[in-house]
Amino acid sequence: MAIEIERKFLLANNGWRRDADSGTRICQGYMTETGPASVRVRIEGDHANINIKSATLDMTRQEYEYPVPMSDAESMLARICLKPVIDKTRFHVNYHGKLWEIDVFEGDNEGLVVAEIELNSVDEPFDLPPWAGQEVTQEKRYYNVCLVKYPYKDWQS
Repeated sequence: MAIEIERKFLLANNGWRRDADSGTRICQGYMTETGPASVRVRIEGDHANINIKSATLDMTRQEYEYPVPMSDAESMLARICLKPVIDKTRFHVNYHGKLWEIDVFEGDNEGLVVAEIELNSVDEPFDLPPWAGQEVTQEKRYYNVCLVKYPYKDWQS
């Protein structure tokens, strides 16, 4: 069984861009709204995967991921995934020996930018970059599966 341990942060500023890679476009859709797991199809650059995560929206979740043919992923996104699909560009930044993923959302979630770090244990220490802002790991609305039902464009400031 694969376990994902991940923490999420908003961005305090754009300082991360100085050290980021060129980014990869991601399009992902969800096939279920409720149940014990989320089922997602994702096209990331030139490859596609189907992903199953336990429905607990928390720092630690079970996660399984398998490659699928690109044509299958495109068909699933167009025909059977809930709308809107999640459209974003993911950038990678190394900071003090840890890999950070910064997702810059587009479409119905334009304006939302979230940084994530995957850890090996829930109590693993890490240095917080100066561009990382408020932690939102425990706030469900920041999870991609929730952005389908309640996109960022519908949030009130």
